[in-house]
Amino acid sequence: MSRSGEDRFEIAFFDVETTVPTRPGQGFALLEFGSILVCPRKLIELESYSTLIRPADLNSINSLSVRCNGITRDAVIAAPGFDKIADRVFDILHGRIWAGHNILRFDCPRIREAFANIGRPAPEPKGTIDSLALLTQRFGRRAGNMKMASLATYFGLGQQTHRSLDDVRMNLEVLKYCATVLFLESSLPDILTENSWVCPNATTRSRSGGKLSPEGSGMNINISNQTGDNHPITSLRIETTQEVSNLLETVESSTNRSDPFDMGPLINEVKKELDQQDINVVVETPAQESPNSSLNASVTNNCNATMDFLQLDQVFIPYISASLVPLYRGSQRIKLLHKDVTLQLCCSHMKLRFGINTKFFDHAGRPRLNIVFDAPPKLCEVLDACDGLAQKLSLDSGSSSEWRPVVIRKEGFYNYPTLRLHIQTAVCGDIAIYATEIYQRDPCGTEQRLVFSKFDASELGALFTRGMFMDVFFSLDPYDYQQSAGIRLVAKKLIIHSN
Repeated sequence: MSRSGEDRFEIAFFDVETTVPTRPGQGFALLEFGSILVCPRKLIELESYSTLIRPADLNSINSLSVRCNGITRDAVIAAPGFDKIADRVFDILHGRIWAGHNILRFDCPRIREAFANIGRPAPEPKGTIDSLALLTQRFGRRAGNMKMASLATYFGLGQQTHRSLDDVRMNLEVLKYCATVLFLESSLPDILTENSWVCPNATTRSRSGGKLSPEGSGMNINISNQTGDNHPITSLRIETTQEVSNLLETVESSTNRSDPFDMGPLINEVKKELDQQDINVVVETPAQESPNSSLNASVTNNCNATMDFLQLDQVFIPYISASLVPLYRGSQRIKLLHKDVTLQLCCSHMKLRFGINTKFFDHAGRPRLNIVFDAPPKLCEVLDACDGLAQKLSLDSGSSSEWRPVVIRKEGFYNYPTLRLHIQTAVCGDIAIYATEIYQRDPCGTEQRLVFSKFDASELGALFTRGMFMDVFFSLDPYDYQQSAGIRLVAKKLIIHSN
């Protein structure tokens, strides 16, 4: 079934099974690939393909890998290497809508890595449907942790085998069941949704104010019009990404749109702003500020006036609290407060421990924009208090996720704690921009805002060198996603100190 990208209307559900890395620097190796092509109008299977894959290093198949998927060395010793099946995999995936459970965070990166390892370009999707993020948002955590095994048990579909072809077929059945339940609930919402319990900590990345997981991914669903507007999958369709939700809410508030999923105005806004810039980095010189201006005055002049950042000496730990606030369709998320106001912090003269590492990628294949700072004792005290409050509320609300401390402490290095700061991006189609404001301060105290016309992690990384100092303004965003929970520190503004 080889056709041009315009004709490829089928949805390619796929899944990979891999080895499990057990040491630093060891990557994943594909052990199995399975896929079904599905008609989006009738949700019937049109074609299937499955194969075991022999990894380059058979020793990478350890006991942990075998326990996860049951694939042994003997099972793959006669199987083809990935280079032998790459043509078939490319033909199945390229130019089609990709679908699967947790594919944005796991399966898609593994496919790209496999093609990169043999020196070939990877297939590109027409659109992507990640049922994990989609169902967490639309269906809620009625089935518990939203793993495929839990969803299958919830609907009585049997046990998950953790084999590629079986898993993608189960994935399709789960989507059918969820879509049916949501369709019935939408017909009689006051009656059928009354007893639809949703776990109160079902925080999703795509609607938590730009808080994408500690390491992860959001949602990018863009189904071609060729598939029709009335097929069953579109009842679960979302056209916003997690990173763009912040900009979407801003545009909504200024234009009073009735449809929150109408991306047209947002696309026009982003393109209009980028079209005004015809060079890679434009330096804007704001109004001259007095060198004696306080940090708070800097916030007032250069940041959104609605943002109130507290310096560490303004934080009184007994005034910090955590509460549950509404999120989506009955779900809730945790919010950290100080005197009943959203807690946001500013810290001056923070020392950078590690800049951006371009070896790690997000679900869309872009390098993760994280930077690591040394954490001063006072900041550690405040963040530890926030950790304790948020973790207790998470447990009290019924979460079983593993809590990850916000302050990173390694054994033997307790006196050198660090914290990870996430640089926000806003993504709309092929356009990616930085949502974090970045300034450069010269020795005289004058600040110049750096405006980037395109996403370029290497260019941004060149600005952040180890040992440099910055003033950082950040929010504290609790998350609970894919059995991991914690507080994510999101950079709102960075001021780079000149040498």
